Amino acid sequence: MRIYTRSGDKGTTSLIYGDRVAKNDIRVDAYGTCDEANSMIGLAMSHLKEEDWEGKEDFAAFMRKIQTILFHVGAELATPKGKEVTWQLKEDHIKELEAHIDKWEEDLTPLKNFILPSGHEASASFHVARTVVRRAERTAVAIGDELSNKLVVSYLNRLSDLLFVAARYVNHHVGGDEIPLKADV
Repeated sequence: MRIYTRSGDKGTTSLIYGDRVAKNDIRVDAYGTCDEANSMIGLAMSHLKEEDWEGKEDFAAFMRKIQTILFHVGAELATPKGKEVTWQLKEDHIKELEAHIDKWEEDLTPLKNFILPSGHEASASFHVARTVVRRAERTAVAIGDELSNKLVVSYLNRLSDLLFVAARYVNHHVGGDEIPLKADV
């Protein structure tokens, strides 16, 4: 498979099933933003290569699963309404995110105020991934009725929550600083 096709040289690209759209189409923006978030999760994980804590392998395996699901979410965003997708996001995927959020929060001190995105490089990268997922969510909402699977918005919403908790969880396990927001600046 060649990396370049030249088919997009005039500013268009293909959705799944071959419909050609402008590269600035809302769907392209949505799945491109998922790709950006996926890359950011990969960057965050690369910062953990030298770190070690009990449960790190399970954490890493779940992050790889999230990356795979996020790739498929992008495919769902690239699928026109009424067309079938080979893999479909289900309510169980959202419940799995919630279960991990609850499990990881058991290790964390409850928040009493907002925190600044900071700490270990992996934690800061998870915060960036969280904000990119929020943008993907907003873009998916803008697709509106043309969205083939309404669970995409819920999944992205919950994924951003999970990435916030993942950032805190990593800081907790590797000794990263969690900086509280100060009211007086």
